[in-house]
Amino acid sequence: MISAVGAASPQTAAPPPQAPQQIAPQPIAPPPSPQPAIPPPGGATAQQAAPENPGLLNEMGKALEKSLSILPTLKSPSETLDDLNAKTKDVVKDAGESLSRLTKPASVAEGRIKCPASANGATDCKTAADTLCRSRGFKEGKSLSTDSVEACSPKVLIPGRARKPDDCRTDNFVTRALCQ
Repeated sequence: MISAVGAASPQTAAPPPQAPQQIAPQPIAPPPSPQPAIPPPGGATAQQAAPENPGLLNEMGKALEKSLSILPTLKSPSETLDDLNAKTKDVVKDAGESLSRLTKPASVAEGRIKCPASANGATDCKTAADTLCRSRGFKEGKSLSTDSVEACSPKVLIPGRARKPDDCRTDNFVTRALCQ
């Protein structure tokens, strides 16, 4: 029965009866699941968290995931080739610089120049090599071979005299130098 709400006048006629309408059955929705008042630890809800499967394979999977995070990442083949090319360029550059130094006019000078003592007491054979090369008309040099000689005072030759630590010294000489 349908009723109309509103102000009605007492003298009005009732509307004509209509054919009954059939109402299509509507599916019944399942009742909503109750939401937990307190979310589980970690902030995940029961719908988001996958069920935990405690077992040997599950534990092995966890261990494998942890071990993969420890391993370093592998480079792709193109990155590996780029690194190799960069290293090759550096080696070729260094080799070119070495060859350019060798192609400069140089000569080997031979002689015998004593290495002077430096401020700390060690011998300075670079100065002796430079001196040897300048005597041949070059600017500087590097020693190629040296010779050492023990020089003693004549007191060592006195019969019966005990040798003392300061009676002899070692002198170094540059005998060959590469000059430029």
